[in-house]
Amino acid sequence: MLVDIYTDGSARGNPDGPGGYGCVLQYTDRNGELHEKELSQGYKKTTNNRMELMAAIAGLEQLRRPCEVRLYSDSQYLVKAFNDHWIDSWIRKGWKRGKNEPVKNVDLWKRLLRAKEPHKVTFIWVKGHDGHEFNERCDGLATAAADGNDLIDDVIEKI
Repeated sequence: MLVDIYTDGSARGNPDGPGGYGCVLQYTDRNGELHEKELSQGYKKTTNNRMELMAAIAGLEQLRRPCEVRLYSDSQYLVKAFNDHWIDSWIRKGWKRGKNEPVKNVDLWKRLLRAKEPHKVTFIWVKGHDGHEFNERCDGLATAAADGNDLIDDVIEKI
């Protein structure tokens, strides 16, 4: 089954302020019907990069069986996990980079790697705020979650 996952994270411009993520899963079932599932997480004091990782994890963890996944995000931070060799290098170095500088968000990177493992995942970078329908929609979900101050169980609590 082909699943499209559109993600976005928002720290509202303040790494110590409220943040949230938005995620939309879209797929067609065996009967040819199109389905969507929206996920969003409310107020959480964390950084935008963590929100982007959590959005991707939340989408991938919704999948119960191996799928072909296209993950859309405007996060250059996620490009590392899907298009670069940085993750492999970090793992070989014991999650260090450069001159023994520790990698940030190791807990979430490990969780992302586990979440994507059973799937064939293609990462598609969508330039943020370029009018792409789902990018704008996910940005809206992330912003609404951040603005709502509504703390919902999220992936970071499960680590």
